[in-house]
Amino acid sequence: MNMTTLTQPQTSTIKHNYDVLIEQKTENKVIATLLGWQDFQAEGTTKEEALNNLNQMLNKKLEKTEIVSLEIEVLAPEHPWKKFAQMFKDDPDIEELQAFIEEDRRQLDAQMNEYYCQLDAQEK
Repeated sequence: MNMTTLTQPQTSTIKHNYDVLIEQKTENKVIATLLGWQDFQAEGTTKEEALNNLNQMLNKKLEKTEIVSLEIEVLAPEHPWKKFAQMFKDDPDIEELQAFIEEDRRQLDAQMNEYYCQLDAQEK
């Protein structure tokens, strides 16, 4: 498991961009919601006031917190078709079946090719 901690000295500042949903609820009420952080909403009488209130709320929250990136290694489940792999390897009829499938596929491809050629001829 890998974990990277993003902590900053108290004297430095870093600018981050966040997507904010602005909703004009009434003539004197604007709500700003930080997307991805649904519990972060602020209101104001104008868009600028709502954004400023949201900015102050977020800064207050992040003063005593840290953001970390966590990588978790999860075992992949077995592929559902894996248990069928090689199930016909010792079957004496498998080569005949494969030959039949290949010939059928060639015939279907030839029919489709002929059909597309007819369509092309009709367009001209």
